[in-house]
Amino acid sequence: MNVVDSEIVTSILLKHNYQLTETIEEADIILFNTCSIRDKAEQTLLYKLDYIKHLKKNKNIIVGILGCMAQRLNNELLKYNSVDFVAGTDSYRKLPNILEDILNKKSDKVNSTDFDYYENYEDITPEYKNKISAFIPIARGCNNMCSYCVVPYTRGPEKSRNINSIIKEVEYLSSKNYKEITLLGENVNSYYFEDIDNNKTYNFANLLEIIANIDKNIRIRFTSSHPKDLTDDIIDIISKYDNICKHIHLPVQSGSDKILKLMNRPYNKEQYLNIINKIREKIPDCAISTDIMTGFCDETEEDHKETLDLIDKVKFDFGFTFIYSERSGTHSAKYLKDNVDNETKNRRLNEIIDLQRKYYLENNQKCIGKIYQILVEGQSSKNENVNKNQENNEISNNEWFGRNTNNRVIVFNNINNKVKIGDVIEVKVNNCTSATLLGEII
Repeated sequence: MNVVDSEIVTSILLKHNYQLTETIEEADIILFNTCSIRDKAEQTLLYKLDYIKHLKKNKNIIVGILGCMAQRLNNELLKYNSVDFVAGTDSYRKLPNILEDILNKKSDKVNSTDFDYYENYEDITPEYKNKISAFIPIARGCNNMCSYCVVPYTRGPEKSRNINSIIKEVEYLSSKNYKEITLLGENVNSYYFEDIDNNKTYNFANLLEIIANIDKNIRIRFTSSHPKDLTDDIIDIISKYDNICKHIHLPVQSGSDKILKLMNRPYNKEQYLNIINKIREKIPDCAISTDIMTGFCDETEEDHKETLDLIDKVKFDFGFTFIYSERSGTHSAKYLKDNVDNETKNRRLNEIIDLQRKYYLENNQKCIGKIYQILVEGQSSKNENVNKNQENNEISNNEWFGRNTNNRVIVFNNINNKVKIGDVIEVKVNNCTSATLLGEII
């Protein structure tokens, strides 16, 4: 979501005659788009502000903080001498006016962090860089109020985008020969739109089916899903259409019923496993990824073992695992005690990661010998065969990568630059690591 927000901001400012710079030193205006999910992200910004302070000594630079951290810590951030304004998640359309006021000395410091229930940035075409893959926000905000999560306070209440606006954007991307779109929302599968003019209502399954039929050559992904909203009709639609990718990201957070209740996650371990069984029954080749948090308030060794047991039962294809990070203003920060020590948190995290990697490798090994269709995304960042010619400064990189329908990365040797970014090709998997499949073009 932050990636697409940055593209939306870029689009807005380019249309108001601003230019994008290649380096921070060239810039007259520096914008930081921020995240507040974990403390580490916030500390990174504060570190960068110290660096910007030195730049401002030599140049009249305007510095703005955007996004979730601006929404959450607005006035605290404005206390920094290096910060000129903060703009929350519903304020991006106001940026040209904010900048004009500061440039014309009409305002000193600006705080623009009011929520707008209707703001969804509809009809703004983001400035996507690769012209191959695009993100489409279909909903913003969240009503779930998980006890640990700051999103409802930084993104506001849930609001679904007008379905006609979404269809229009998909049709535009189709006309520009985009190969893949990802539907975005903090809780994407709770999408619900009432078309009052036509007396119709649309849920996420309806939306998925409509988009799947617009262009059968565009691959469709979506994230992130909440287990409580992953209904049978959504699973049926994914199974029905080949261009809807066979991958579902389904955050579980914990395998302990006690911890799930403390987190205000409205399902238990058994219900989550039932959803997994439904997915695998109707979509046997579907990859399933997840988010797991360890070290939450009052988590015991028994709770931790319940999470390990869940991993053993599901055998996730990949996922994101992290330590609980208390966020001020949330229910858990106000009413629960962060009482698991850091050493225990880190040990439990490592145990979860080690177990997950075991199943990542096992699942990848099952892919060896199989042929997959992939969308070529570019050169592999982990290529070990990069040779730099000192005379002409050219880089030779034959290791390229793409992703298959299951969101698995497949690295292949692009001999003589046979394929280019955006090509859809078939590759055969010959080997793997726990993170990557290794293949060859066929």
